[in-house]
This record gives sequence, structure tokens and C-alpha cells, in this order.
Amino acid sequence: MSAYDKVLSARAADRKQGTFYIEQIIDEFTELHGDRNFGDDGAIVGGVGFLDRRPVTVIAMNRGDTLEERMKRNFGCPSPEGYRKALRLMKQAEKFRRPVICFVGSPGAYCGITAEERGQGQAIAQNLWEMAALETPILTVVTGEGGSGGALALSVCDRMIMFENAVYSVVSPEGCATILWKDASKARDAAELLGLTSADLQRLGIADVVLEEGNKSPEQIAKELKKLLAATLKETDRIRISTLLAARYQRYRKIGDLWG
Repeated sequence: MSAYDKVLSARAADRKQGTFYIEQIIDEFTELHGDRNFGDDGAIVGGVGFLDRRPVTVIAMNRGDTLEERMKRNFGCPSPEGYRKALRLMKQAEKFRRPVICFVGSPGAYCGITAEERGQGQAIAQNLWEMAALETPILTVVTGEGGSGGALALSVCDRMIMFENAVYSVVSPEGCATILWKDASKARDAAELLGLTSADLQRLGIADVVLEEGNKSPEQIAKELKKLLAATLKETDRIRISTLLAARYQRYRKIGDLWG
């Protein structure tokens, strides 16, 4: 598959989202709502549950499955209250020493005027700032399209797992092509240059593990993901929190040098 073919796969209407994997691998999941500031954002689902009998906080981007649900969830493009809800749950996880697992799959944050009026940029920046120093392990799973700062706001982590046909990029191929060549039809060329595939991200040291999809069913992938997440948490358990935070800082500090 070409890079742009993987973009199309990540965007596929029938591709399973983070909420599907929550249902498959998290026991007794209880969803929590609201940011205690403005309202509740359906584009981000968050709550608490158990992974192999271990309490965890889980946060997922969700675009919905039916047209009605997608409109309700704003097609998976979170608003500021969604990011504030996510941060509220992460701070709660830190207080009770629960690991945080984030599922990323969104074309980006909602860019409408109402989101800007409620502080979209500030909400994303606050998440980045707080997650960088959150005193509990953070695991991010990129299940589909990880787009722009809207995805990054749930991606500051200690370990990143990417699905084989997922993508992760600062800008969409169409947006990049429009900026560079004033021609969105050159999106395929832009996708090749952006380095947005799971193989690219693993080569650059941004993604730690690529979960192969192949011809596996979503249920099979979920079983593998559950084992991988449980094993990763056991790994982070052996690391002192001060060491984990220092490594998290260096993880992002060095990204700018990866292209040299």
C-alpha cells in the first residue's frame, strides 16, 4: 500500500475506532462526562475500567458509526470541552495512580468559530503541558487517522502503539498539497513526503510498536492489543516515576533532530 492508500484505509467508514477496542479489552468500563466548565463533548469518550483486573483510565476519540451519531459527535473532531474533559480524567488518574490509555483516531480538532471562541488552541496547549509532567504512565494507541494538534493533544506519552494502516501527521495530505502547491489533487505526492505511515513513525522512533493488521479480524487485533498493553504497563511499572518523566521529556525533546 502507498502512503496515501494507508490514509484512505485509516479514514475508512467501517474502520473500528477506540470505543470498539474499549468494549473489547476494558472490563467494567464506566464512562464519565463533562469538563466542569462548559459541557460534554461526544467526540471524546473517557472513563475508568479494568485491564486484566488493573484499574486504568481510558480516553478515546470517537467519530460515530451512523450518520446521526457522527453528526452528534462532530465527526470525531473534538471541541475544547473534549480536551478539557480528557485532561480532567488524566489528572484524576494521576491522583489515584491509575495508568492512562489514549486511543487516537481523528482528522483533527474542530476548527469552527465556536471552538475558537471557547479556547481551542489553549485547551490543546494545556493538555500538552500537563501530559508532559503527568505522574502516571501514559500509553497512546493510534488506531486510525491521527491528524494535527487535535491528535497530539492525546499523544504525549511514554509508549506509542500504531496500527499498521494508521497514519499520524501534523497536516492532512490534502492540506499539505494545498499549502505547498496550491493544488489539493497532489495529495498522493504530499503523503509520500510527509512520513505519516506507521513504518515511517517507527523508523523515526516516534511509534514504539506497530501492530500488524493484515487479514486479521478486529476481534483478533483487540486480543493482541490487550496483551500488548498489559505487557507494556508491566514494563513501565518497573520504572520509577521520576525516571519515566525524564524519559518522556527526552522522547519529545529529540523529535526535531530525527530528520537530520
